[in-house]
Amino acid sequence: MQLNKIPTTVVTGFLGSGKTTLLSSVLKQAAGKRIAVIVNEFGELDIDSDLLRNCPLDCDDDQEARRSEEGFYELANGCICCTVEEEFLPVMEQLVARRDDIDHILIETSGLALPKPLVQAFNWPGIKEHCTVDAVITVVDGPAVAAGRFAHDEDKVQAQRLADESLDHDPSLRELLEDQLSAADLVVVSKNDLLDDGERERVKDVIKKEVPDQVKTAYIENGEASLEALLGLDSATESRIEDIHNHHDHHHAHGHEHDHAHDHFDSFVLTFGEVDSEVLIETIEDLVESRNIFRVKGFAAVNAKPMRKVIQVVGKRVDKYFDRLWAPEEIRKTQLVFIGKGIDKDDIEFALNNALSA
Repeated sequence: MQLNKIPTTVVTGFLGSGKTTLLSSVLKQAAGKRIAVIVNEFGELDIDSDLLRNCPLDCDDDQEARRSEEGFYELANGCICCTVEEEFLPVMEQLVARRDDIDHILIETSGLALPKPLVQAFNWPGIKEHCTVDAVITVVDGPAVAAGRFAHDEDKVQAQRLADESLDHDPSLRELLEDQLSAADLVVVSKNDLLDDGERERVKDVIKKEVPDQVKTAYIENGEASLEALLGLDSATESRIEDIHNHHDHHHAHGHEHDHAHDHFDSFVLTFGEVDSEVLIETIEDLVESRNIFRVKGFAAVNAKPMRKVIQVVGKRVDKYFDRLWAPEEIRKTQLVFIGKGIDKDDIEFALNNALSA
């Protein structure tokens, strides 16, 4: 047990693997823990961060105060593992200064992040005296790994790669998954309900090749895992991180150059008033089918409903649920971020306006 250090959990995994859902589950179970959250996400409207900010509906006023703006840090200027010194360390220094008010730190990396450089930062002077890595949790998309795709939508992961000019590593998806697994203290396989026995065995085989026997694997559905299984692992991962040799190290050791194509990546936010939920979802599904849209995420103000509706679309998978009541002082509005390649804001806004006003 690192008695005088703030335990920190690093959650890594590809876009769409279920990292945000898992962290939301942790926060809903936190029950009085003072948790600081660092989110590394691309987009003008950081829906993932907003999701993690919100208390469960039954939280009391003290809990809500603890989940204030001061507890959330958004890193949107590049992949966190490639901007450790510029982006991550200054935030950690702020948290160290507030260490008496923090029980735990949660870090959600971008989908392309390598855990190793991030964990290495916990050995830096000023950080190592006050913080320790409780665990690196690698979330893998069960159905995608079973199918050999590794990510739910490989094109979207590639688009994320092309969008980040700070990225200094360009491995294959298999290599990137293997690097994320190599640093794991716990592997979480999401979407277990979509796996049959044969697929589950294929996933186990992939994981077994990359992690030692002492690293446990949890199979979850809907992002639900017990707090005890995720926090308090006391792994002190920073103490062994230099012994982990990954594909990225290998490429550097052999003098390989990293060739990064910095293509254009479209991301914009659309805002509407109250909407018909069914019409909105149907229209988004049609747009995803007909345009090169990689991801849609946001919130909807549904006609005559007192609660805010969360909408997240990855590929053809649509998740929607009510997350909380609208506050009395809030303006009821619908906000959606669209992420894709070669998509036009005016075109998509026109299509949505036509559908919603029909």
